[in-house]
Amino acid sequence: MTLRCTGLVLAAALAYLASGCGPSETERRAVARVAELEGQLHDSEETRQGLEAHIAELEAQNQTLADRLAALGQDVEGLRAEGTRLSSSLADTQRALDELRAREAAASARLAAFRQMLERFRAMIDSGQLHVRVVRNRMVVELPANVLFDAGDDQLKPEGQTIIQNIGAILQSIEGRQFQIAGHTDSTPIHSRRWASNWELSTARAVSVARFLIDNGMPPDRISAAGYADTQPVDTNDTDDGRANNRRIEIVLLPNIDELPDLSALTGESSGS
Repeated sequence: MTLRCTGLVLAAALAYLASGCGPSETERRAVARVAELEGQLHDSEETRQGLEAHIAELEAQNQTLADRLAALGQDVEGLRAEGTRLSSSLADTQRALDELRAREAAASARLAAFRQMLERFRAMIDSGQLHVRVVRNRMVVELPANVLFDAGDDQLKPEGQTIIQNIGAILQSIEGRQFQIAGHTDSTPIHSRRWASNWELSTARAVSVARFLIDNGMPPDRISAAGYADTQPVDTNDTDDGRANNRRIEIVLLPNIDELPDLSALTGESSGS
């Protein structure tokens, strides 16, 4: 509208000049000024249209950015949730790794103790005085009962005392370990006024060995005794040789408390209680 009006003014001025009357200097300057203003107005119009187009473009970009920010906001929340899950999983994995390392350390310490004990018993093993086995992940020193005791008796023979004394010296040199003396019999029922059953005989023999070890310097808190009668055979009870193998005294290297799994969670108690 502004350009059209300006054009009319310019046309009227030109018509006036063409009517025969010579334009004065003021009139010529006025026409030139009108033409100049018309050009500036045209440039302004183009600039305005360009700015309007740019604004529209910026508004479109702004909407795009808003949409992206909204999506990004959702992604961030998702990433936070995923990060929390991963952190929890990482903590669980770290705990499992720590427990595995603790078990490996305990197993390594137990293996070192086994090797140390085995080497110290090497001479007696080679001479056939005893055997060393690993039973349920525990090292067991096994001695034939007939070397230690007379049939049906729980008193150590002189030969048996010498063997137990030698074993005791080795056990005392293994620091930080406790031992259980276990008595075993074959399945033949015992007929004796002294023993009601093989339970009593196996237990009495274990106690006899434990007392002898204590009398020869073994701290009492490192020794325990138990009788198993014929419940844990290592051989058949159908032959003389098999029954002889089942009549035995075992010295068991017990695991330390820190080598055992922590079961306190099962009772709701703390491991330190």
